[in-house]
Amino acid sequence: MNKKDKPIGVFDSGIGGLTVLKEIIKELPNEGTIYLGDTARVPYGIRSQETVIRYSFENTKFLFSKDIKLLVIACNTASSVSLEVIKNSIPIPVIGVIEPGAKAAVRATRNKKIGVIGTEATVKSNSYTKAIKAIDKSIEVLGLSCPLFVPLVEEGWTAGDIVTLIAKRYLEEIKDKGIDTVVLGCTHYPLLKKVIAGVMGEGVRLIDSAVETSHEIKTILDVIDLKREQKGIPLRRFYVTDSPERFLKVGENFLGRKIEDIEKITVGN
Repeated sequence: MNKKDKPIGVFDSGIGGLTVLKEIIKELPNEGTIYLGDTARVPYGIRSQETVIRYSFENTKFLFSKDIKLLVIACNTASSVSLEVIKNSIPIPVIGVIEPGAKAAVRATRNKKIGVIGTEATVKSNSYTKAIKAIDKSIEVLGLSCPLFVPLVEEGWTAGDIVTLIAKRYLEEIKDKGIDTVVLGCTHYPLLKKVIAGVMGEGVRLIDSAVETSHEIKTILDVIDLKREQKGIPLRRFYVTDSPERFLKVGENFLGRKIEDIEKITVGN
């Protein structure tokens, strides 16, 4: 196969990474994609670092066997823990979701006060804080976990009074701190973008790591001259490690399109 025609591989602990895949397809519609959702072992956020690294290696091994040209770790936990070791393990570009979001937040902030909202595991890891401060030490970063956002999104509750009330309850903790930029530090959160924006107000810019990751992928493919030039229908293949039924039901809402080519597989031992 021509190197340019090889697909992009994407893995996540479950469904949330489909928001990243959605942006990749929007940014690079001619590129083929293979998505692996490790639905049998979700969530990664409650696992030890050693376990997350092992899972990430197993997912990487599977996708690399599919002859991909670039790997996307579309999971905040896996990105924060295993990105560097995965980069050193395979001879293709590897991109996580944290660094692109951090870079965009630094570019966006005017008063050097950035909020990061995510799962408890992501906020506790300080991965965004480290990435932001590696660029500009003078920036103040406020982390906030919003644990109910993920189950709300997975139930399809992305608007309405209840969702708005919950968002207000969480976000009031950082709203009055003078931040002008908020990083959506969880792949589920883009589906709540309108609600979060409404609560935070017009003066606060939201950074969607999924969007920023897709921009980064486009830049890398341009630089290494691996963008697919063929205009035919690109590959869209999905793999899960547990029953596909729930993945299909919830995933099509995340992706904004039908999921057809899906297969249950086993990774690791």
